[in-house]
Amino acid sequence: MTHASDRWESALLVALLAAIVLFTIITAQRGRKYFIRRIPGLNAIDEAVGRATEMGRPILMVPGLSGLGVVGLQALTIFSYIIKTAANFGNRIMMPVADSALYTVAEEVVRDSYAAAGRPEDYDSNSVYFLSDRQFAFASGVAGTIFREKVATSFLFGDFFAESLIFAEAGQSVGAIQVAGTVQTTQLPFFIASCDYTIIGDEYYAASAYISREPTLLGSLVGQDYCKILVLLVILIGVVGMTIPQLGKDWGFIQWFTLK
Repeated sequence: MTHASDRWESALLVALLAAIVLFTIITAQRGRKYFIRRIPGLNAIDEAVGRATEMGRPILMVPGLSGLGVVGLQALTIFSYIIKTAANFGNRIMMPVADSALYTVAEEVVRDSYAAAGRPEDYDSNSVYFLSDRQFAFASGVAGTIFREKVATSFLFGDFFAESLIFAEAGQSVGAIQVAGTVQTTQLPFFIASCDYTIIGDEYYAASAYISREPTLLGSLVGQDYCKILVLLVILIGVVGMTIPQLGKDWGFIQWFTLK
């Protein structure tokens, strides 16, 4: 039996996909402007921060049960932008964390965000705090914070599970504007039902590029989309080829992608 790793065709395809991503990154760095469709949930960040300013109530940011991984770091990237915006308006922020490793990084991110906004003196070391690494103990602590502080805005980004509806309903009950995003597809219906804006699917991973407009991130994002289009095109050609009797499984294009 032949495995994908034993075929030069697989290596060629991977090299082609990598070349596409590298090409879009380089062209973006050289000044080419790539278009990214509008993401309403991320555009609502400024509106949500403005609401907190008007009401004089704090902003809550929850990374869920995320650890120090891709999902958690992406949440901190989004929160960094929110903190910079909030710092300009003098908003108080709160970030309860459920993972000790992420807590350490979150402290640095918050401190650096205030410094980048030109307001290092406004940084409060108590704004980031560790609650519990137990799911429902953490959920109870966050819900209690929402009710006590009556937060004006709640940002929920990261890994969420059964506690997602607890957070969203608590925020809804105090009238907070809520923006949520998670890669856990089983929790998206709860966020859609109870939050004002929800980041869905690839939008979560595209957030850092969308917010920062940094050329390398934009180029990488667009390059990956081109790769997806190429893969879908190959699949479509293969499906059409298999349905035409004159071609079928003996067609060279099909054979090229067939493991034997």
